Order: sequence, then C-alpha cells, then structure tokens
Amino acid sequence: MFISFLTTRLFKALMVMLGVVVINFFLIRMAPGDPAAVLAGESGASDPAFVEALRAQFGLDQPLLTQLWVYLKGAVQLDLGYSYRNHVPVFDLIMERLPATLLLMAAAFVISIVAGVALGALAARSRFRNRHRWVDSLVMSSAMLLYATPLFWLALLSVIIFSVILGWFPAFGMESVAASYVGWEKVLDIGRHLVLPACSLAAFFMAVYARLIRASMLEVMGMDYVKTARAKGVPPGRVLRVHVMRNALMPVVTFAGVQLGQLAGGAVLTETVFGWPGVGRLMFDALLQRDYQLLLGGFLVTSAMVVFFNFMADLVYRVLDPRIGANGAKS
Repeated sequence: MFISFLTTRLFKALMVMLGVVVINFFLIRMAPGDPAAVLAGESGASDPAFVEALRAQFGLDQPLLTQLWVYLKGAVQLDLGYSYRNHVPVFDLIMERLPATLLLMAAAFVISIVAGVALGALAARSRFRNRHRWVDSLVMSSAMLLYATPLFWLALLSVIIFSVILGWFPAFGMESVAASYVGWEKVLDIGRHLVLPACSLAAFFMAVYARLIRASMLEVMGMDYVKTARAKGVPPGRVLRVHVMRNALMPVVTFAGVQLGQLAGGAVLTETVFGWPGVGRLMFDALLQRDYQLLLGGFLVTSAMVVFFNFMADLVYRVLDPRIGANGAKS
C-alpha cells in the first residue's frame, strides 16, 4: 500500500515538474524584448549581422519546439544553459545562491510554525479554561493584523523601525562586508542579518498558523474522547497536550507543504527588499537583464523545491494518519 502511495506521488510530482517547465518556457519566450538585441545594444553594436550571430550563439534562431526539446534534454542532465550576462553556467550560479535562499526559508518556516502554533495554542487554552479571555482576543486581533499587512510594507517598516531608528539589526545583505568574521562570529553576524528578512517573511504564515491551530484545537476540544478524558479527571494541561494537540496539528502539517511553496515565492520580494543574496534576488536581476536562461533555471529550481516540499508533506501526513490512501483520501 505504501509503495503504491509513494509511486503515485512521485509520478504526479514528475508530471507537475514537466508542466511547470513547459509553461514557463513558453511564457518566457512570449515576454517582450530580444536578449540578443539587448546585448548588442549594450555593447554598442547595432549591426543586424552581429545580432543574428548572437541569436545563433544562444540558440534563439532555432524553432521554438526545438529550443524546448534542447532545454528539456539539458534539464534532465542538470544542464540549465549558460548565463550570457554573468558568463557562468546557470546551474553553477543558482547553486551558489541556493544556500542563502534555503537558510532564509528555513528560518522563516521555523519561526512561523513555532510562534504560530504557540500563539494559537495559548489563545485556545485561554478560551478552553474560560480564563483570561483577553489573551484570546489579543492573539486573534494581532494575527488578523499580520494577515492583512502586505509583505513589502512590513519589510520596509521593519527596516525603518529596527534598523534605521533603533539600530538593532542590519538592514541589507547577508553578512558584514569586509568584516572577515570567522567561526561563531560569522554565524552570529549572519544571524543578525537574518532576523529582519526571516521575521518579515514568516509574519503572514505565523498569523495563519495561529488562527488555524486555535480553530483546530477548539474543534477537537468538543470531541467525545476529550470530554471523556475531562470527565475522568485528567488534568486540563494533560488533556491539551496528549488528547488535543496531536489531532489539532494535522491541518498544520497539511498547510506546511503549501507554506513552503509560498515561501519560495515570497523569498523573491523579501530578498529584493533586504538585498539578501539568494535565488529570488538572482531571478529579479535576471528579469531586468532579459537573461532568459537564468530566469528559466530559477523557475525550475524553485518549482522543484515546491514540489519536493509538498511531496515530503504528503509523506509526513501519511505517517501521522496511515488511513490516507494513494489518492489522498482516507481509506
């Protein structure tokens, strides 16, 4: 049964990746602007023969379907083409920037899960015990405020408050330039630069988790087995930890896979605002420079990350609830 589940998920993941690559390829080719003409213009040469030579060099003179086939064959071999603006293979350039993006996503993911679940559980606990109801109201109001706040506005506001006014954290970059830190000093320096972008990226999802875990816990608290445990005299704290929290976390696991995919998209804006040297900032620069190969490679890598994270979320969900079948429904 598990082998069937795993095979089905892998096949779906591969089909999604193929669809993403094909769609992105045609969307990029439909964008206005000719990379060869842009390069020729920047080099000061407007000779049509020179432009055609550049198009032949980058394979842009071939039929569109031929270009797609060449790209698909290369992608299978991890050959994502050559960045004509950076004069570096696209795969090498993305792998150089990928650790920074993964670090930002991991930090934002952990912050949103831990803080969101803790705040949601605190709100549900205050409502469950019917004491300190103001805690529930405060948490839910704050979550709604974070949920409604645009990411770019929150990022810029955090720079103004915590960097410009208070001077607590650096505003831009991943580490101090020319500081030559090593060992723990370098780790702490990167951590200080990571705080603002990670918290800005995590704020929206933290609000979602807080509301989600609160609603889930309140629903589970009304179940018969919870009422039975309370009637037997089980302490309220144990009821929450043992009987409520485990089942209330199931929707969180489901949303976690979706969140990781959205984090990959939100990282583009966050990295641009904070000057974080990741794949998102690299894709933004590639878009401005009409570097199609690099942009396609960035789309491919981020899409692969999204598919992988959702695949892992499916596996975790299957472990937590073995009744989930290969088609995603309970058997």
